[in-house]
Amino acid sequence: MAAPLPLPNLVPWDQGGLFLLADRGLERATGVCVAFAGRLGGASAGPYATLNLGGHVQDAVDAVQENRRRLLAALGAEGMPLVVPNQVHGTRIVAIDDASDIEDACAAAAEGADGLLVGVPDVAALLCFADCVPVVAVSPTGRFAVVHAGWRGAVAHIAYQAVRALALRDVQGAGRECAPSEDRLRDVAAAYNVYVGPCIHAECFACGPDVYDRFAEAFGDVAVPKPGHVDLPAAVVCDVERAGVDGARVCDAGACTACDTTGRWYSYRASGGVCGRHGAIAFARNEVGPYGN
Repeated sequence: MAAPLPLPNLVPWDQGGLFLLADRGLERATGVCVAFAGRLGGASAGPYATLNLGGHVQDAVDAVQENRRRLLAALGAEGMPLVVPNQVHGTRIVAIDDASDIEDACAAAAEGADGLLVGVPDVAALLCFADCVPVVAVSPTGRFAVVHAGWRGAVAHIAYQAVRALALRDVQGAGRECAPSEDRLRDVAAAYNVYVGPCIHAECFACGPDVYDRFAEAFGDVAVPKPGHVDLPAAVVCDVERAGVDGARVCDAGACTACDTTGRWYSYRASGGVCGRHGAIAFARNEVGPYGN
């Protein structure tokens, strides 16, 4: 049985000229790296300055590739395979259960996905953000999931689905031979660490009545703290706790991208819709394991 994870703790980390929020203790203890990369220290210019990691925002391709290389280098993972999905504000999660799956997973992710579930070492998962909620869930087995929860994904319970998919892999393995009970899945998920990265917060996320009502119905008052505003990170935390994650194991970065005054994060709303994307990245170094039940 895998050893318990240390409680999650995100700390600022200036590394290789980049600004990161990372759980250094988790990596030291388990070999699993979880980091949220800010917008500083990259090669991009103009509205994408400087560490734009998104390849879909009309930034120069060479700059984006260099930014991703710098991120991997700063984390000591240069040359590691990097899977970056085409995010479509849905709930599809692509799984990588074996090293031989990487090419197929890249193709599947390129078709459209908003989550990656990785069960092999030395494969990095990167998703990109500029107000939506980055979510990373880590299992004591070494498996992890990285998820993009925009408001559509959040209200469709993508965070819950990611934790549930992770628990299913942990109980069944990649073969999925059995049908574990709800209680068994919740018990497994109780040991997970979940990280909620920088994103837009309730005070800045004004919305129409349709969106407001959908969140009120799905999550209750916790997600709608005042009329016309939705609390996306609160909805995500509610979702993962419903899936069984212990609230003490949920770590929220606490940074609102839309009213950030540090210049560390991109915001789609604050920029008027033209900006780069910061990232959530995770990988497990080869020495972590075992991957299995």
